[in-house]
Amino acid sequence: MNQKLSLSGLNRIGVEEFKQKEKNPIVIVLDNIRSMNNVGSVFRTSDAFLIEKIFLCGITPKPPHREIQKTALGATETVDWEYKTTTFDAIDELKGKGYLIYSIEQTVGSIMLNDFIFPKQEKVAIVFGNEVEGVDQEIINISNGVIEIPQFGTKHSLNISVSAGIVIWDLFNKLQ
Repeated sequence: MNQKLSLSGLNRIGVEEFKQKEKNPIVIVLDNIRSMNNVGSVFRTSDAFLIEKIFLCGITPKPPHREIQKTALGATETVDWEYKTTTFDAIDELKGKGYLIYSIEQTVGSIMLNDFIFPKQEKVAIVFGNEVEGVDQEIINISNGVIEIPQFGTKHSLNISVSAGIVIWDLFNKLQ
């Protein structure tokens, strides 16, 4: 029988231990995200998979805020983050530090997520766009590439927090 684990059985680590752990070479860039719940969810997923850092850009809400905390459940205290006035500022800084930039979007010539090969020995930044407009075209233009999540239904649209969960999980597995 599969017995559900208790909280103590999950072997959770503390904030300080999390801070000391080696992080995966992935940075998340949130390009003008509107929803605080989406921001909180990205923090929580980033905590789960030891993401290096999150850049909150433009109108993206910043912690501390009760609405972010409702979904982040404390991950704003564990995952490093930084606010940038524009997404361009974040991309410029990341490129200067040697990161490859990939936008998550549906474009001509995009790479399907299942076909994407994580560049070995590289650091990668993943840009997620606004809930309505997606990733800004000018950001796509300065990205090293575009990754698309394959979709087969009628909507061809996923919530940003769902997209982040799918992409982060996939990249995490490709690093293993």
